[in-house]
Amino acid sequence: MPEISEKEHWIESPGGRLFAKFWTPHEAASSMPLILLHDSLGCVALWRQFPHLLAAALNRQVIAYDRLGFGRSDRRNDILSRDFVAAEAKQYVPLLCEHFSINEFIACGHSVGGGMAVWAGASLPQQCKGVITIAAQAFVEDRTLAGIRVAQKEFQASESMNRLARYHGDKAEWVLHAWIDTWLAPAFADWSLDAGFRALRCPQLTIHGEHDEFGSLEHPRRIAGTHGECCILPGIGHNPHRECPELLVEVIERWLSSSRSVSA
Repeated sequence: MPEISEKEHWIESPGGRLFAKFWTPHEAASSMPLILLHDSLGCVALWRQFPHLLAAALNRQVIAYDRLGFGRSDRRNDILSRDFVAAEAKQYVPLLCEHFSINEFIACGHSVGGGMAVWAGASLPQQCKGVITIAAQAFVEDRTLAGIRVAQKEFQASESMNRLARYHGDKAEWVLHAWIDTWLAPAFADWSLDAGFRALRCPQLTIHGEHDEFGSLEHPRRIAGTHGECCILPGIGHNPHRECPELLVEVIERWLSSSRSVSA
């Protein structure tokens, strides 16, 4: 098992500072890092042990960052645009690559971060050599909205908001509303990843939990399409990186080993 060093970084952006963290094997076998994109309530800290396990198993650098408004990154007060998933990939992933002189990378995202990973591959075809989605949504489904409404009620309890504030500080209220208000808005009802799929050319792995409470198996089927590889995790819900991190790492490691263009 390679020795892993962890290092924190700050990136200046037009909207404020972004927090990033690197997990780097002492003698990495690959110079192509894997960039993690978090979910709607997520941040670097909420990946927990997954990035360290991933860096050790793959023997390559893993990078995660807090999107603006989340975690330790600077706050924001605006309303997310309807195209915020594509916009994140087009605006902030290139900024990350430029700041750290990253020429090639693999994008890996959880939930809405999976959609951002798809758009990273679609909008940065020369740099993004592979896309991995974990529990991603391909469209707005009744099951997704029902799961959000259940969570909305749960967050009316102070203990739930306190847990969220543990990771986002005084930005927690904005983080919660950015998720709920965006997805439940009538204007967002016909949102989908279809345009991103059509432009995607690199190898792609779709991972989804059998019992994902925020999306049926129609999502991984649509994301994988006819070109990507699809892996359904039996008995797993919406957070494989917390429910079964070792298995998730194993699935990703196996796929990377079999994909020549992303194993270098």
